[in-house]
Amino acid sequence: MIRKLLKYVNLQSEIENFDEIHQSIEKGIIFKGTNLWILVFAIIIASVGLNTNSTAVIIGAMLISPLMGPITGMGYSIAINDHVLFRRSIKNFTFAVGASLVASTLYFMISPVSNAQSELLARTSPTIYDVLIALFGGFAGIIAISSKNKGNVIPGVAIATALMPPLCTAGYGLATGQLNFFFGAFYLFTINTVCIALASTVVAQLLKFPIRSNIEDIRKKRINQIISVILTITILPSIYLGYKLVQDEKFTINAQRYTESVSIYKGNYLLKNEIKADKKQIHLIYGGTSFTDEDKKNIIDRALDFQIDTVGVKVEQGLSFEPDQKDKNLIQENSLRQEINRLTILLKENELKTDSIKNRFLLGKQLLLEIAPLYPQIESCNYSEGFTYSKDTAVQRLKTNVVIFTLKKKQPLNTKEKDKIEEWLKKRLSTNLIMMFFQENN
Repeated sequence: MIRKLLKYVNLQSEIENFDEIHQSIEKGIIFKGTNLWILVFAIIIASVGLNTNSTAVIIGAMLISPLMGPITGMGYSIAINDHVLFRRSIKNFTFAVGASLVASTLYFMISPVSNAQSELLARTSPTIYDVLIALFGGFAGIIAISSKNKGNVIPGVAIATALMPPLCTAGYGLATGQLNFFFGAFYLFTINTVCIALASTVVAQLLKFPIRSNIEDIRKKRINQIISVILTITILPSIYLGYKLVQDEKFTINAQRYTESVSIYKGNYLLKNEIKADKKQIHLIYGGTSFTDEDKKNIIDRALDFQIDTVGVKVEQGLSFEPDQKDKNLIQENSLRQEINRLTILLKENELKTDSIKNRFLLGKQLLLEIAPLYPQIESCNYSEGFTYSKDTAVQRLKTNVVIFTLKKKQPLNTKEKDKIEEWLKKRLSTNLIMMFFQENN
């Protein structure tokens, strides 16, 4: 059973001739003519893909990129102690990286689109997961080179290790003067480079590739120390960044659960929430009735239930259905003005009523002044208003004007004169309801 299993995982039976493997790796590290132009074109294509946020274009660029050759050559040459091949690999790799940076930088300098898209931003913060991708991608790459049945593994490795996009992103950082983009992307490219080279070294040694030159134990030990230092310097920051990524993701999940729990609070609705996982901050903006300080404190304290530090939680009122102090003062001012206007109108109405009452008291005198020149025998005049009430309803039904004229002694008025005076009074008082009396002054 074990022997059968070992047979399935054994690579020795499928290994290519060592000389052919060596020639294939030597050929892959060369960057001139065809390989150089293919690399430049691939860089431009990848830059366009990053610039337009097109994943398909980026994958296409990685499929045609020959950049993996010198990286595999470095790891392979270390395993077989071929210093000449190692130096050539370093030289060609450095030239390829320089050409790639120049091509991508020139493209982004002339590109009208300068905003960093999500595909580009994804290459600026490498983590331990990128180390794992590059390492196992490197294993697949060197095994594919060493095998008789290569298939389509090399393109797949190119996609997985993503050598091209980090270089293009680094070029974007140089073109736009954003050094944080450059260093983040170049660090990701360095991780891929070191891990692919390490994988090539480990697999070459496990498959017992023939040593091309003898090396002293002291020098071999020194090389191993240098490799260990390079690996430590490369991988340790990614471990920290990976841990930070996990913590940020955990914070984001807890923050989303928290914001859902406080989406509605006492008639207030959460209009907008901003979660900054890297700074451990949550910004909540509500709309609705005005918040009191106690309300804000209750919302902030609820973050503790989701393992979130309340220091980073900020609550604001973005839209209030209640007027603020300035609006309240304006409303009060308008209300006072309306009340003053109302009281002024009432005062004028009362004045008119008062004037009307006064005029009624003077109406009898005015009637006497008007009629006396026509009928000198009229000596005085009494005027009053009488009201008629119904027995059933006890409400006013009719108003009658009562006029009493006092005549001088021995100067009576005849019937015709009395009728004329009555007609005059009806027109003067604009009513037919007149009760007129004449009495002689004794």
